[in-house]
Amino acid sequence: MTGKTQLGDFLQSRRSQLSPEDVGVPTYGERRRVPGLRREELALLAGVSASYYTRLEQGHSQGASSEVLDALAGALRLDESERRYLHGLAQVDRRRTRGRRPAPERVAPATRQLLDVMGDVPAIVLGRRTDVLAWNRLGHALFAGDLDPGAPGVPEQRPNMARLVFLDSHVRDLYADWPDKARAVVGNLRLVAARHPEDAALHTLLGELSAKSAEFAALWADHRIKACTVATYAMRHPLVGPLTVVQQTLSSGPGPVVVVATTAAGSPSRAALALLAQAVGPTAAQDGPLPERTAPHGGRLTAPERAWPVPGPGAGVI
Repeated sequence: MTGKTQLGDFLQSRRSQLSPEDVGVPTYGERRRVPGLRREELALLAGVSASYYTRLEQGHSQGASSEVLDALAGALRLDESERRYLHGLAQVDRRRTRGRRPAPERVAPATRQLLDVMGDVPAIVLGRRTDVLAWNRLGHALFAGDLDPGAPGVPEQRPNMARLVFLDSHVRDLYADWPDKARAVVGNLRLVAARHPEDAALHTLLGELSAKSAEFAALWADHRIKACTVATYAMRHPLVGPLTVVQQTLSSGPGPVVVVATTAAGSPSRAALALLAQAVGPTAAQDGPLPERTAPHGGRLTAPERAWPVPGPGAGVI
């Protein structure tokens, strides 16, 4: 996957998603063999020659100016995130960097301290490829309680959230609107791939997901861009039932980010999260089934819900 191919694919994909009617281009009732705008129509809207745009889309022209890229972004009706992405692809094309495997990502001591003090807030630390580098007890229980709580501590066993969203049935079932979550994951990976074209491990992950998930492959080909900074998700947790969380990404610059999940004060979701915190707190049994508890909607938790794995008192911050 090269920067040149990404740029051409992105332009072609967005051009095909715009109809003449969307941008006021007359068609005079003619029948079209392919959907979307023609190259010459987009070039006219952007104020560049059709031959130049064709070379740019086919990857035969490098070094497009910022003015040309902004004109193309306007013609394609890109939003601000997509416009920045377009500029990033052009820069990647100029650098033509070789693929390499970057150094392993690590969690800073200050970040581990942050996880430690956020005992009542589910939190996980994600690397740029969405590898789980660490999580607190509640973050593990909310997002991936079926996995070994110590997995992030072993680089070869670290869970990857993108892989889990598309290939793990438990995580897939967590999200009531799974397609929305899937689009967010792919849109964010698009941004990462543009920023780090030299990351061979990232391209390996993208190839694996494309091969194993037709849904991922279709979303990746769609070239949608989405920065996952704040998003609201309805979840269906097997232990405490339905809850709605706001997932927020906390970042202090390059490097791993902390993703936290919060709930509205006084809401049933806050009660469900409190129940989950009780279940995985220091007083929870390390071995054996969970005691029966009252579900947020009333009544008792079912037997399958009580069988949800519970990390022991030593799980804490990985």
